[in-house]
Amino acid sequence: MLHYVRTVLIIASLIPALHATTVQAQSADDIRQTAQNALSAFNIPGLAVVAVKDGDVILAEGFGVRDIQTNEPVTADTLFGVASHTKAFTATAMALLVEQGTLDWDDKVIQYIPEFRLADPAVSADVTIRDLLSHRTGLGLGAGDLMIWPNTDKTISDILASIPHLPLASGLRERYAYNNIMYVVAGEVIARASGLPYADFVQQHLLQPMGMDNTVIGYSQVPAAVTNLATGTIEKDGTLHRFPLDYLEDFAAAGAMLSSANDFAQWLLVQTNQGKTAEGTTIFSERTQQHLWHTVMPLTVPASAAANGSQFRAYGLGWFVKNEFGVKQIYHSGGILGMLSLTTIIPEHRFAITVMSNQQAFGALTAITQEAIEDLLALPDRDWLAEEQEKYQQSMQEKAEFTVTTPADIRAPLSLECYAGTYHDDWYGDVVITHQTDGLRIAFAHTPLLTGSLHHYNGDTFIVYWDEPLLEADAFIDFTVTRDNRVTDARLEAIAPFTDFSFDFHHLRLKRQ
Repeated sequence: MLHYVRTVLIIASLIPALHATTVQAQSADDIRQTAQNALSAFNIPGLAVVAVKDGDVILAEGFGVRDIQTNEPVTADTLFGVASHTKAFTATAMALLVEQGTLDWDDKVIQYIPEFRLADPAVSADVTIRDLLSHRTGLGLGAGDLMIWPNTDKTISDILASIPHLPLASGLRERYAYNNIMYVVAGEVIARASGLPYADFVQQHLLQPMGMDNTVIGYSQVPAAVTNLATGTIEKDGTLHRFPLDYLEDFAAAGAMLSSANDFAQWLLVQTNQGKTAEGTTIFSERTQQHLWHTVMPLTVPASAAANGSQFRAYGLGWFVKNEFGVKQIYHSGGILGMLSLTTIIPEHRFAITVMSNQQAFGALTAITQEAIEDLLALPDRDWLAEEQEKYQQSMQEKAEFTVTTPADIRAPLSLECYAGTYHDDWYGDVVITHQTDGLRIAFAHTPLLTGSLHHYNGDTFIVYWDEPLLEADAFIDFTVTRDNRVTDARLEAIAPFTDFSFDFHHLRLKRQ
């Protein structure tokens, strides 16, 4: 009788664990099915998905192909450029230095980088480390990104020397504006405070202790023997185009990381275990985690999020924070040309998911994530894949139909040779316009991808068509002409509303030399 009772008790004690295992398996199956369906729904070559729950990796898999040229499959070890996911590692690396007592969140940046300057000297002296990491220094959206996007030959010293020439869009701590350059600066703070290059510090203090053995910062750091790399693609006019890049090494602490589903699983396990690995090794304290997830800069709540019950949204330190569907969510996305990624963490359920893609259809990542959250929270069923597919198809149609309006009366330009010359911007450098037999050509001195041709639009305004149309960044260039027909300077502005904000042509002030 006692043996029978003990057997019943043992079986009863196992029921919750068995139920949890069954639920996790079902959730993994649902995520897997959504990811598989997303490939065709969004014209995506390949995806990698990793999800963790209650300290277990419930899914880490690849779907589709990593390169449309070779058709080799995506696996859980395929390296993707995860771009701005690097920011969370940068903020966490800074937090480790705070834990060590090496620096403080509210230390002034000039304590570590004496030459750091913004356009306003008073602001320069007051900018803190916390300001760098929360996008509130006063620089505008993407200001200065052309120093690193697409890849340039600029060094960190070049970038620091150029920052004072970037126009400020607001006062210090007045307004949120996402800015990559300030994260590049944050990486330099880490280097100078720790005595190690930024990438080495992250490698030694975060990646290695977490077992993220294949993750690197900077494309040049990928071992020559590693060939399991995703290659980006861009859809244009209904066709996928292969777009290989070196994963934006110039972005450094802002977005130069390459990682895989298997490696990112370790990062997600630490995030959902108060800073500890599955084996119990402390990477950072629970207090640090809460600090990183604290709301620093409030953001507006878009209507779509409000419809899902979201009441607040903010940027913390390297992470976005919001409540939605009745739970707190920590999240961040990453994007480079031809590649996107998205991570969402729901702390109270010890759940996290990351989706990586070698295509630019962000709706697919949203659908996979939202379907997983729907299962997790037992929400009413919605066809997220269909909803996001409709949005994506509409956006692609709008791109295909986008045209530049032609003025009713077109004024003739000056002789084309009048516009040729070297133009200089104080923060970017030189932009060279040459007069050739087939017309005007433009070349950004530090950015090999930014070369193209000028086509007359109206008067002293031309359209720049880049040699690489997949940039989707054609721009107006307006020349200033004196009354005696002397060209003195030029301004650029992206034409299409869908051009990535990192093509911040509008911040350039080109003066003819």
